[in-house]
Amino acid sequence: MSQTLTGPAARPAVAGRLVIAMAIASLVANIGIVVTGGAVRLTASGLGCPEWPLCTADSLVATPEMGVHGIIEFGNRLLTFVLTAIAFGTVAAVWKLRRARRDLWWLSIGLLAGIPAQAFIGGITVWTGLNPWVVGLHFIVSMILIVFATVMVNRARLGEAQLAAQDGPLAPSAMRPLLWTIGVLAAITVVLGVIVTGSGPHAGDHGAARNGLDPDLWTRIHVVPVYLLVFAIAVALYLAWRRPADPRLRRALVLMTAVTLLQAVIGYAQHFLALPIALVALHMLGASLLAAAAAQLVFTGVARRIPGRAGAETGKAAAAR
Repeated sequence: MSQTLTGPAARPAVAGRLVIAMAIASLVANIGIVVTGGAVRLTASGLGCPEWPLCTADSLVATPEMGVHGIIEFGNRLLTFVLTAIAFGTVAAVWKLRRARRDLWWLSIGLLAGIPAQAFIGGITVWTGLNPWVVGLHFIVSMILIVFATVMVNRARLGEAQLAAQDGPLAPSAMRPLLWTIGVLAAITVVLGVIVTGSGPHAGDHGAARNGLDPDLWTRIHVVPVYLLVFAIAVALYLAWRRPADPRLRRALVLMTAVTLLQAVIGYAQHFLALPIALVALHMLGASLLAAAAAQLVFTGVARRIPGRAGAETGKAAAAR
């Protein structure tokens, strides 16, 4: 007969302050590099360094002859080293917990693995002269890393009482499909926004190609999931306040509501004002915050599984048999 650990020995370890701090730093850094990458594109500096991995055929760094565009593009490349340092620091912080908290371990590995993946996609972006589909993939991978970082922040902040109680998802079972729907609609909204961007004027370089799609048509397609997202959030808010709900779930819903409405307002404003650079930059920041808010909501309401819970329940069932 196999034995299963129960009690304190079976509980996953609580993450320390360093792990939490590094998870937050990863989230901030991944959002930050989206914003700086947007600055590269919006200032037409996408080919400020026309080669990769070198900046020019003969120089690793930008040269004075390349002007401000070279400085902006090379500066954004340098931020990758900051992101790399944070990612390695996160892995190191989780190292001692890698057995007890495999959830944090694999999330930290995923965040680290995203950096060379993004660097490779960035290289393809340069080699293809800022192909809009490759640029869009670059952005979507950043959104995925933001989701990873958001989940890691939430998992790292699980306290001893929550781990000991084997606390689970906070939304009632009838509400969970709606929260998954909100997460899916947010993802569709971001992807369609990338397609709209690829058809618009801000190519990253004055000679870069566009995807050839009708920007007005795809803008109209883009707003369909936005309307559905707003409706789904409104229903979720009604359900959360109609009956007693955990304050953490309500806070996640309020955050998702605020980010979605702000992003919608910015989106409409930039469209009717002919895409001014400042509003486009804010919209890119808003997309990052939307991804984080959606991940926060889905984690809190639906996917808030405590590490080791499934294993503990399996062990109890085996012992009962």
